[in-house]
Amino acid sequence: MTAVPHDLWSLTWGRPHVDADQLAAAIEREVERPEELDFRTRLLIRDSVKALENYWGEAKARAWIQSSPGRKTIEQIRGADLGPAGFPSLGERVMTKIDPEQVLEYLRTLGAQIHSPARLVIGGSIALIMENKLSRGTEDIDIVDEVPAELRSHHDLLANLSKRFGLQLAHFQSHYLPAGWENRLHSLGVFGQLNVVLIDAGDIFLSKLFSRREKDVDDLRVLKPQIDLQRITDRLLDTTAALFAEPALKKNAQDNWYILYGQPLPERSQA
Repeated sequence: MTAVPHDLWSLTWGRPHVDADQLAAAIEREVERPEELDFRTRLLIRDSVKALENYWGEAKARAWIQSSPGRKTIEQIRGADLGPAGFPSLGERVMTKIDPEQVLEYLRTLGAQIHSPARLVIGGSIALIMENKLSRGTEDIDIVDEVPAELRSHHDLLANLSKRFGLQLAHFQSHYLPAGWENRLHSLGVFGQLNVVLIDAGDIFLSKLFSRREKDVDDLRVLKPQIDLQRITDRLLDTTAALFAEPALKKNAQDNWYILYGQPLPERSQA
């Protein structure tokens, strides 16, 4: 399980996604000791407040500042002449993370309103979020291969739940997963008529390793400290022969592995 950093520097430094509420809380913790704030930290606080203003809108940001115990210090830093932006990418990285409880509420509602048993095998970012290994926003609950027939016919129900929860059932092909993934599933629970299982984080890591999408590479960067290198290397060599056989996928994995580890992608000897 990964812990979300509480201090402002760790929360913002090098992370592809920064939750707005967590950013606001980190600012408040940082200004508790204004006498200890150096110039760079004051600059980070100012740019963080600006990022929240851009993301939330001026009215909501103003209401937060007014209700904050550190209001006086935040206002002083916000109005100080600290020069140009020191952290220009921060505003583009602020988002609202999805709460795992929101996903559970979606599943409970769906499971209570269908009339025959169904099984959902969930992968992708939602599976990582539900295991507290990733914190970011997403609208897709990724199902392996296809949405079960027991659910596909409920068009109105799924459309209504998408509107209410901001979530929708999507699907991806299992041939992008390592061999034997079916034997490494984890149960999330039974929700009414729904039996929900999650794909193992190591298998999701490897599936994203063979992807060229930037958001998958960013997820890999977040997952990297939580993944044992020797274990994931062994699984890579033991379970991804079919993915290695596709030149474009192999090239993606080679590029991504180098980004993550600065080393060539491990491969089994042909001898």
